[in-house]
Amino acid sequence: MVGRAAAAVNQALVVRNWLVGEFIVEYEQSGSARAGYGERLLERLAQDVKTRRIKGLDARVLRDCRLVYQAYPQIRGTLSRESKALTRRAQIRGMESGKSTARRHGGGRPTALTVALLGRLSWSKLALLARLDDPWKRAFYENGCLDGDWSVRQLERQVESLLYERTGLSRNKTSVIARVHAQESPETIDALIRDPYVLEFTGLAERPEYSESDLETALLDHLQRFLLELGSGFCFEARQFRITVNRKHDRVDLVFFHRKLRCHVLLELKIRAFRHADAGQMNFYVNWFKAQMMGKGDNPPVGIVLCSDKDHTEVEFATAGMNNKLFVSR
Repeated sequence: MVGRAAAAVNQALVVRNWLVGEFIVEYEQSGSARAGYGERLLERLAQDVKTRRIKGLDARVLRDCRLVYQAYPQIRGTLSRESKALTRRAQIRGMESGKSTARRHGGGRPTALTVALLGRLSWSKLALLARLDDPWKRAFYENGCLDGDWSVRQLERQVESLLYERTGLSRNKTSVIARVHAQESPETIDALIRDPYVLEFTGLAERPEYSESDLETALLDHLQRFLLELGSGFCFEARQFRITVNRKHDRVDLVFFHRKLRCHVLLELKIRAFRHADAGQMNFYVNWFKAQMMGKGDNPPVGIVLCSDKDHTEVEFATAGMNNKLFVSR
């Protein structure tokens, strides 16, 4: 259920950003590939968006919106009837001005992803793919994402290592691809933990102080966005999970289960800087989960302390010698 919800949120994000790209190209640039005044347009639009208190659309993201719109015209197939009518009016206006519009964008492409396949690619992957000018190269990496289920990091690594070019030069192309898949190490929890986590989607107003409960409530009110920020594979299990030892009760703020790594992930929220006692608290929680909650085939649980700031040396001393996987992120 949560996985489907996260996929739906991602698709909504893709469609929203695609429509933003359409607005930039068809309205702001009158259908031309780029505006005559270049990046100043994106900077101005980013400032306009910011004044309207819409977050997550800075100049860099707007640039990606424009590229994805031009590279993937077939996303139009995911739009509602009303949105399609708006895009049709933009096309007509472009033809009246003697300029081709979205039909031109992505032209010369060797293959075309269907709407169903596009649903399997996250916005981050689409933005990365759209930056590739060569449509043949883009199609090559699209197939790699779909066939190999590459993460964004894996896709970045393959592009940077010139996999497309190396495959083209090789006499045994199948062997090159096979070696790539063989070298892809399985996902580890160390690779999945981020530092920092960006939580601006909570929409919390600026106040002198917050309680940890305020932050927890805001995160759960935007659970789908929070799951996307955590990364792929996280499934929400519980809030304020009670641990009882000798009639004394403690509560873990948030509990997740990672379906690929098959382990519980415990998350403690601290609206202050990290303290060494936080590591001991989390180690206690992880040990309890290891003894009481691990199922057959599960891997040991993992703990994350999410705080406002941390001193790396203090974290190192606080977690040294512990057998459990503990992480401290900002």
